[in-house]
Parts: sequence; C-alpha cells; structure tokens
Amino acid sequence: MPSDWRSELEDCRLCAWQCGVNRLAGECGVCQLGLPRVASRTLHPAPPQSYTIFMAGCNFKCLHCQNWTIAHYPAQRTHVDGEVKPDDLAAESVAALESAAGRLMGADRLFFSGGSPTCSLPYVEAVVAAARRINPDVKVNYDTNGFMTAAALERILSWTTSITFDLRAIDDEVHRALTGAPAAPVLRNAEVVAAHKEHLWEFRILVVPEINEDQIEPLCRFLAALDRDLSVCFLAFRPNWVLERHPGATRRSMERAVRIAHRCGLDRAYWSGHAGISGEVASDLHSDYRSLSARRAGAYAAAAGCVTHPRDCGACSSALTCRLKEYRPRRTT
Repeated sequence: MPSDWRSELEDCRLCAWQCGVNRLAGECGVCQLGLPRVASRTLHPAPPQSYTIFMAGCNFKCLHCQNWTIAHYPAQRTHVDGEVKPDDLAAESVAALESAAGRLMGADRLFFSGGSPTCSLPYVEAVVAAARRINPDVKVNYDTNGFMTAAALERILSWTTSITFDLRAIDDEVHRALTGAPAAPVLRNAEVVAAHKEHLWEFRILVVPEINEDQIEPLCRFLAALDRDLSVCFLAFRPNWVLERHPGATRRSMERAVRIAHRCGLDRAYWSGHAGISGEVASDLHSDYRSLSARRAGAYAAAAGCVTHPRDCGACSSALTCRLKEYRPRRTT
C-alpha cells in the first residue's frame, strides 16, 4: 500500500473497470465516488458476527440492490457518516469489538461491506493497518461482488481473514442485465478465492425468480469443479430497488437451489433469508438480449432509465449522469 492511501485515487484502477480517473481532482468513474466515505458502521449479529463498516459507492448497478441508498451515493442524496480518518475508525472499531456488547454478541472481526468496498480499497487497507497496530490479532472480513482487478485481489488476500463473495450469474448476458457489468472478472476472481479457501467464509448466490434461477445449476457446477468443499449460501431475493415489484423467492425455490447444489457435489450448501414476499413479474422484455432471463432483467433496467443495452456501465455514454443510479423505489421490503 502506498504511504499515502489517497495517491491511488489520482489514477483509479482498483476495480475491473479501470477507469483511470483522478478522483482527487473531482473526476468520476463508473462508481461516481470521489474520496471514500463511510456510510454507516455498527455491531452486527449476522454471521460472521462483527463490527460492520458499510462503505458508500459501488462499481455495479444491480437491479436488486438492497443497499441502494449506500451503493449509489452520491447520486442518491442520502445521509452518510462521511470522511472518517482511518486511525479514528480503527480505534473505534477495536473498542467496539472489545466492548461488553461486542463480546456478548461474539463479534470477532471488522466486516467491510457496501456498496462495494473495492471502490475504497486503499482507505480500507489504512483502517486495517491502524487496527492491527492497536491489536495485531484483529480479524477482517471483506464482502465483495468480485469485480476487483487481479492485483487488488492479491492485496486483499494478503491481509483479510475471511471473504464473503457474491455471485449472480455465470452467463455474461444475464450478469450484464442484472448488474451492468461483465461476468468474466468475477468468475476469474472466484477461481482465485476458491484456490485460497482458507480465506473464504462462503460464496453467496442470490436467487431471483424468473431472472437468474436458470443460473443456479451452472454456477454450482462451476464451483464444484473448483472445490466441492466450498461453502455456498443461497440468499432469498426480496423485492428491492428497481425490482421493487418483482416477486420474492419462494421457500420452494430456495430448497430447490440447495438440492441442485447437493446434486452437483456441494454438500456445504444452505439457504437464508425471508422467502415468499409477494410481487408480480413484469411482462415487458428487452429485444437487445437473447435469453428470456436477460430480456426480462434488461426491460426492468430500461424502464428505470438505463440507456445502454446490452448493459455495459463501463462503455455507457451516460455513465456520469446515470438515471438508473437516481432511481427511487416506492416500495421497500
């Protein structure tokens, strides 16, 4: 890590978009983030129990985003905690873990999430380094969409204790329709993390009815070919952000996903979340996609303001004025 963590932001190439913008001078890439901003932080009971630090900004524009007010800051004019000095956040985080509430919860690590913490990687590294000057045994979890460069992932693996890694689709068209980004960098990085499974907490696969259910089996086969002992958690989609009216995953579909994983040889698969939230599948389809799943997701994106199809946020002429990032749902679940 450079002595001044801000220096990398002068030519930002932290994620697979490799925008090359000078964020210190006010230039914006796909994430539209300038200096890293802490959105919120709190002791959190979800496994792994932790002091969770949500970083603002994201290099994806996932239609199903449950943290959309954080991920799409500053386009979403929402409150964030703001610029917190790494040393101050480190001291606060270690104190929280060592507090009576932290010990009672069993919180044993810092957990960086978002949005995507990769947009703020040098800052995250500065916080981790400062925390370990206070307590060398502090554990760290890195929650990721997998869209960092190979060099950034190598850095993360050098200091992280555990990684929670989200997968959405193996088919590039479906992945683009859902996230606005290509699948290849994510799959490449998933292979690397699987090869270093001592750092892996689990892979997480969101199950979105009528959009990525056909991706479950190929994703499971992909992971099983890497290592059949990988932990996989299927997350039940609940209506959110652009997919605010789309139906949530059913208990039956979640149980089916686990059976598919077991059939593929992934015995450490389970599901989590709140299933069965009602909704209605939109009938519109987008003609610029081949598969039914991608055509449906693409139509949702277009209705919310996405202008480039197939979706490609890195090549979009409207990336800096993205209407999708400004979308405000009327329904939250």
